[in-house]
Amino acid sequence: MISLILHGSNGHMGQVVSDIIEADPDVEITAGIDVTGEKKRDYPVYSSLTDCTEEADAIIDFSTAAAVDPLIAYGTERNIPMVICTTGLSETQIGSIRASEKVAIFRSANMSLGINLLIKILKENSKTLCDAGFDPEIIEMHHSRKLDAPSGTALMLADAVNSTENDSYTYTFDRSQRREKRDPKEIGISSVRGGTIVGEHDVIFAGQDEVLEFRHTAYSRAIFAKGAVAAAKFLSGKGPGLYDMSDVIG
Repeated sequence: MISLILHGSNGHMGQVVSDIIEADPDVEITAGIDVTGEKKRDYPVYSSLTDCTEEADAIIDFSTAAAVDPLIAYGTERNIPMVICTTGLSETQIGSIRASEKVAIFRSANMSLGINLLIKILKENSKTLCDAGFDPEIIEMHHSRKLDAPSGTALMLADAVNSTENDSYTYTFDRSQRREKRDPKEIGISSVRGGTIVGEHDVIFAGQDEVLEFRHTAYSRAIFAKGAVAAAKFLSGKGPGLYDMSDVIG
């Protein structure tokens, strides 16, 4: 059985992950970490990583950007692989994750199978569309509680398109102060926040007299929790390095 520490255990996603693991006979949570320190499940919960002495095969993180730095230090020191699902990380934090040479780290801004298959599709087809003059645009929608904008997933999708064009596109998040034609070498990324929208991402390729759209809609946070648990299973026993969902889905 694979044992896990759940970082951010009392948050919305932490509780969904707990539900998924409770129904999985191959995985167990040995401890939770949450700033409240409140115990909501059968496993112990600590308000700080430094108080946690339980052993684990991996850590699943659904916390906040501010909590990721101490997590990386803790996981590296104890040589525990980490699945980092928190979004809104700074470039410095992302850089430190990429530079990891002492422990296995799995990071993805979106843990769903569908989104990661969409990224694969974009990498395989965007060049054909962009070279034919199609303008790429991305619209993402999330619930009113989401703190970061644009979403990490929207940036992943933009990066997938941009990678097929030698990263020659720039990203535009606001056109309200501009009175000029759209730059053919830009990707517009728009954010919508409201209600209880779990997550919706549209990648639009607007061409001459035709439009092609790719859409992914998340109806439940369970898809992200399932992806995180699958990643933790994959990561258990892995050597140092940076992994993502493409390693899981092949």
